[in-house]
Amino acid sequence: MKAVIVRSSGDLAMVDAPEPVPGPGQVLVDVDAIGVGYVDVMARRGEYAYFPGAGSVPGLEVVGRVTTVGPNVPETAAGQRVLALPAFGGYAEKVVADADRVFPAPPGTDAADVVTLGVNALVAEGALHRAGAAAGERVLVRGAGGGIGVLATQIAHSRGAEVTVVTSSPARGERLRALGAVRVVDRTGAALPGETYDVVVDPVAGPDLGKHLELLRPNGRYVLCGAAGGSPGPEAFAPLLSHFHVSPTLYAFSLNSLSPEDLRSSWARIVTLLADGRLSAVLDRRLPLTEADAALRLVESGKPFGKVVLSPR
Repeated sequence: MKAVIVRSSGDLAMVDAPEPVPGPGQVLVDVDAIGVGYVDVMARRGEYAYFPGAGSVPGLEVVGRVTTVGPNVPETAAGQRVLALPAFGGYAEKVVADADRVFPAPPGTDAADVVTLGVNALVAEGALHRAGAAAGERVLVRGAGGGIGVLATQIAHSRGAEVTVVTSSPARGERLRALGAVRVVDRTGAALPGETYDVVVDPVAGPDLGKHLELLRPNGRYVLCGAAGGSPGPEAFAPLLSHFHVSPTLYAFSLNSLSPEDLRSSWARIVTLLADGRLSAVLDRRLPLTEADAALRLVESGKPFGKVVLSPR
């Protein structure tokens, strides 16, 4: 089969690789669409601790059909169309994933749309679920034009929250308004949002994290669910003490901490929102697997609005 590996130089290479064999509790998925995420950018740079390193295949999310099941997996799983979350290996024509990290794809949906939701929807929904975002509350979404942000905007709106988004251009702001945002803040300007918030969803982090922590209302909740802007310095967390008497809460949220049952529950809520018309996939572009390098550079640039997806065929 064809697969893309990361060389020791950080360059990507298309190679012929042996077809993986599912072990106990695993399934083999014939891949139709591959999600490209910022975690793959970090893996390529050598900045993601869980990536095996040079010679390995990036990719944490695919959509396809189960073709083979390993020991201890019901034969009925074969033939199912699924979203699969492998422990890397996704930039390939076939991939092995644990059966408890494989979830049913909504019937009648395009594979690219399903993977466009994928990990990003699970992060966005899980973050807002963890924070308990409720109707009537003010929610701020940083990096709102990115893969997580466009979904967090929609999901917060579906919960009845008043959503403010931080993004990089008026055009992106207008697209976010169509997804449920009521206020748009241009992050290229010097001003911070001129409000305070019950919940902040932050896939960016970076040096401005502390300034946004200061925007929490009493009993506000801040969910840090990514670091596209880099790691914040220790001083960024000072507002947790300087604003101690308003009882701020900071969550560091990663899908790696969720049990398979929690992931399945989150995915079920996402599929329900999709079926009800309250959530839509926001696909920036779909590229062939041969253009994996271009896809990663796009994601690294922060220019896509929504998700970049690769097609193995």
